[in-house]
Amino acid sequence: MKQYRHTGNIKAGLFILGIILISSLLIYTQSLVNRLRVDSRQIVTLYAEIIANTVSQPDDSNLDFVFENIIQKVQFPIIQTSLDGEPQSWRNLPDHVLSNKDRNKFLVKMDAQTSPIPLEFVDINSKNKIIFGHLHYGDSDLIHQLQWLAYLEIIAVALFIFLGFTGFSFIRNSEKRHIWVGMARETAHQLGTPVSALLGWVEWLKEHPEKTEEIIPEIELDLNRLQQISRRFSKMGSEPEMGWIDLSQNVDRVIGYLKKRLPSLGKSVQLKNDISSEVPIFANGSLLAWSIENIIRNGIDAIEGDEGLITVSLIKENNRVHIQIKDNGCGIPKKDWKNVFRPGFSSKKTGWGLGLSLTQRIIEDIHGGQLKVLDSSVGLGTTFEISFPDQK
Repeated sequence: MKQYRHTGNIKAGLFILGIILISSLLIYTQSLVNRLRVDSRQIVTLYAEIIANTVSQPDDSNLDFVFENIIQKVQFPIIQTSLDGEPQSWRNLPDHVLSNKDRNKFLVKMDAQTSPIPLEFVDINSKNKIIFGHLHYGDSDLIHQLQWLAYLEIIAVALFIFLGFTGFSFIRNSEKRHIWVGMARETAHQLGTPVSALLGWVEWLKEHPEKTEEIIPEIELDLNRLQQISRRFSKMGSEPEMGWIDLSQNVDRVIGYLKKRLPSLGKSVQLKNDISSEVPIFANGSLLAWSIENIIRNGIDAIEGDEGLITVSLIKENNRVHIQIKDNGCGIPKKDWKNVFRPGFSSKKTGWGLGLSLTQRIIEDIHGGQLKVLDSSVGLGTTFEISFPDQK
């Protein structure tokens, strides 16, 4: 339940982060637009002063020069009007503005965006300021593009988030389906060996009823095995009980059980325990045995020849305990060294790609260790390594 609450918090956090990102984008874009508008107003104010100075001179040709060679260089629409608001000169108007009626409408639209600047000069005789018209201007194409760019970026971000969530949900649901199918098959795989062994013992007892007492311990072993598998799956997701265990004895039990049942697997494989006795390790014995068994079974499946060998050994170095499980099977291509731990990935035709994924979760999430492919060569074999901090 805590995981579900964390998932909800993550989604809420991502939503808030998206709102902050979009708001920041809009605020930044608007600040750029305001700065450009300030620059435009300063330019128009300068033009107004130039026009006013030109009007105060007796030669009207200077005014024509201003409009033809100076104001023509601006990048935004500009209209000069008389005192009664009639357009007299204009530059950079949109193509659809053709008639006087269109210009008047466009003039009103520009005034809604920016305030017109009065054209005024000081009368030499009376020393009074005389206003003879106004300069009206609008936003440049660059400002319009910036405004549209902000909305386009918001749409792009929203689309990216939507596609990301959709893709993530699809992948997550697909992984869930793989995990459920894999769990079902892994359960069948775990149950297969003891069930097959029990069926074999039943057939053997039918043929040799007088040797019942000899077989009862083996039957009890398989029944205990079924009970152990049941406990493993029932406790999945709960907090495991940890304690000090003898690693060598733990491995011996796994190897001892598998050795007697190798014939039913159709393999001729030698299982070897090179771990010395009385090597204590702080772990959950049942789950650690399950992990080692999964890796050994993976090695058994990988062996193709008649002389199979799987060795379990231990190395202590750099304050860590390393359990190495080596086989002489078909090997793993280097590009798949990490893929083998992905749910649903399997290089075997009949594999379902969950055993090593479960093993990695047991080692890393529950025991705080590390599981990796230490070495592998195609056709020569693979070495898996489980490592824990030295707890002594």
